[in-house]
Amino acid sequence: MKRVDRLMAVIMALQLQGETASSLANKMEVSRRTILRDIQSLSEMGVPLYAISGPQGGFRLMEGYHLPPLQLNSQEALTVLFALQGLMEYSDTPFNSERWTVRDKIKNILPMNMIDQIQPLLQTLEMNVPNRNYVTPYLSPLILLTAESKWISTLYKSMNHHRRLILQPHKIYAAHGFWYCEAYSPTHGEIRVFRVDRMEEVKEEQPQENLRYKSRHDPEHKKDPVSVHIRAKLTYKGMLHVERDEHIGESIRSIGEDEWLVECDLPASEIPWAIQLFYTLGMDAEVMEPTSLRDEIRSKSREVYDRYNQ
Repeated sequence: MKRVDRLMAVIMALQLQGETASSLANKMEVSRRTILRDIQSLSEMGVPLYAISGPQGGFRLMEGYHLPPLQLNSQEALTVLFALQGLMEYSDTPFNSERWTVRDKIKNILPMNMIDQIQPLLQTLEMNVPNRNYVTPYLSPLILLTAESKWISTLYKSMNHHRRLILQPHKIYAAHGFWYCEAYSPTHGEIRVFRVDRMEEVKEEQPQENLRYKSRHDPEHKKDPVSVHIRAKLTYKGMLHVERDEHIGESIRSIGEDEWLVECDLPASEIPWAIQLFYTLGMDAEVMEPTSLRDEIRSKSREVYDRYNQ
C-alpha cells in the first residue's frame, strides 16, 4: 500500500471508531512505528486528531470531521466483487436480490478501464462453495434476533430428532455452502452449532434461567474425562476431505509420499460421528486405532454388504 493510500485508510478507520497504534498497524500490515509517523504527518497536515491514554485509549478524530466519499482503486474493487461472487454461490441468503444489485451498482460507478482491468482477474478467481439445494426462510429474522441477544424457540430437525429447542444464538455464519447458527442449548447444556436450513420455525422466546455453561471451544470443555484416541491413515483424496473439518482438520500430517496420518482425541460422545466419517471415506482412509472403531466400521460395512447380497 502506498503511503498516501495508507494515510487515507487511517483517517477512514478513525472515522468509524477509535484505534490504537497497534490495531492500525495490524490492519495496514506495517509496524507500529510507521503508524505513529503517519499520525504525526496527518496532524501536521491539519487533520484534527487527538490521543486518549489508558487501557481504553488510542487515537480519535474530532467530532464532525469527515472525508468526502472516495473512489475505489482496482484492488479494492476486486476485493469487494470477489466477496460478492462467493456470496452468489450460496443457494439462499438474507441478501438474495441485494447481492446482485450491489454488484451492478459497484460496476456502474467504476471507470471502464478499471472494469477491463479486473474482469479477467475475477474470471480466474473462484471461492469454492459446494452446490447445495435448500431454503432458509427463517435466516433473516434469526439474524435480527441474534443481533438483539434474544432467546429463540425453534422446531429443529436433526439426524436423530425432530423436536422443539430453546436456544440463545451467539453467531450466524456461512461455511461449506450452508448457514449455521452457533447457540447455547439448555437441552444439551452447552454451545452447539445448528444448521439454519433445518429450522422449521423461529420465534422469540422468553429469556431462560442464567445457567453456567461451557463452550466446546473452552479449554475446560476440551478436557473431556472420557476421550478416545484415534489414528487413521489417509490417501490424498481422504486428506482433502478431512482437512476441511473444523474439529480434526488441523490434526493431519504427512507420513510419506501420497500418505497422511490424522491423529486426535475425540470425546466418546463423538464416536458415532467418527464411524460415519471414516465409513464414508471408504478406501481413502484406514483407521489404525482404536480397535473398537475399526470393529464398528467393519460391522457397518457388513450390514451394507448383506443388504446388497440378498
